[in-house]
Amino acid sequence: MARGRDRAAFGGASLIVLCFLGSAALRLGEGGFALAGERAAREAEPAAGGDDALLAALRAREGQLDAREKTLADRAQALHVAEAKLAEQLAAFETAQEGLRETLATADKAAEKDIGRMTTVYEKMKPADAARILDRMDVSFAAGLLSRMRPELAAQVMAGMSPEAAYAVTVTVASRNARVPTE
Repeated sequence: MARGRDRAAFGGASLIVLCFLGSAALRLGEGGFALAGERAAREAEPAAGGDDALLAALRAREGQLDAREKTLADRAQALHVAEAKLAEQLAAFETAQEGLRETLATADKAAEKDIGRMTTVYEKMKPADAARILDRMDVSFAAGLLSRMRPELAAQVMAGMSPEAAYAVTVTVASRNARVPTE
């Protein structure tokens, strides 16, 4: 039985030796070097090429991200400049608006003062003379003057006006506050 084991061991070992010798023969032969070289090149190529391609793709993506970051930074800077300009313009607008309010208030006071003076002038005139002048005036303006006069003088002036003009002044004065809410 020991002999059977020796044969099997010798057969297995010889088979391994035979495989090594065949491999060596293939490698030593011209075709063997070419096959081994091609295979090594093919195996190395995807790894190296894959790493190079991956590295190149990562660098390209990094470049894109850097460009995008720069674009966003530029936009943010432009936005800050625009916001500052807008704030400056808004401040100038508010200053101009306040100035306009003051000017309008001054103009309103001056106009009110002028109308007050003219009312006094018409009150001091003879009612018949005032009636002749107010008869030819714009109805709204005449109504404004008559509504500011003392009622007894306004009545004397309206009595001297033409009926059409007196009617128009009455309707204008009466309808001024018709649209004002009562509640």
